Amino acid sequence: MLRMISGGKPCRPAGARGRFPARRLHLVDIENLSGAAIPSLGLIREVRGLYAGRLAFGAVDQVVIASSHLTLLNAALGWPHARYRVRSGPDGADLELLDVLWHENVAARFTHVTIGSGDGAFARAAASLGAAGVRVTVVSRRRSLSARLALAAHEVIFLDADEPAARAAGYLPAEAA
Repeated sequence: MLRMISGGKPCRPAGARGRFPARRLHLVDIENLSGAAIPSLGLIREVRGLYAGRLAFGAVDQVVIASSHLTLLNAALGWPHARYRVRSGPDGADLELLDVLWHENVAARFTHVTIGSGDGAFARAAASLGAAGVRVTVVSRRRSLSARLALAAHEVIFLDADEPAARAAGYLPAEAA
């Protein structure tokens, strides 16, 4: 809601969210979404195409891709114009994306967060964002989706499933039909 200041000019509320337009943060664990420890350039391009086919990218959206150092070059070539976070080792990409969620004031800067991973490690962060009024969508492969993460999200979209099957299983809202 806008307030009026002297001179009749609108003034945004003092809250941080009022300073930013409605926009979405896309957090992508490219190895998880591709289903490969070291995805090829072609596989990353395929995943990007599937992802973009199921979600719209807004002009002010931000995309953060996380991977191990072994995948970084293919990720950068296959999904250009993103921000890249790199950490190798067990759960390295998850830890990088969780670092963004916990330390970059996401709830104040974004109205919608999409988590491109099925890992249960994101469940607590997704629930916290939802409690702060941020809409959370999870994009995952059907077999790699954690039940805890699915419950914490407002919406789940499968890269490897057609929408009618996902909707019938209760993972997509009926109004998306």
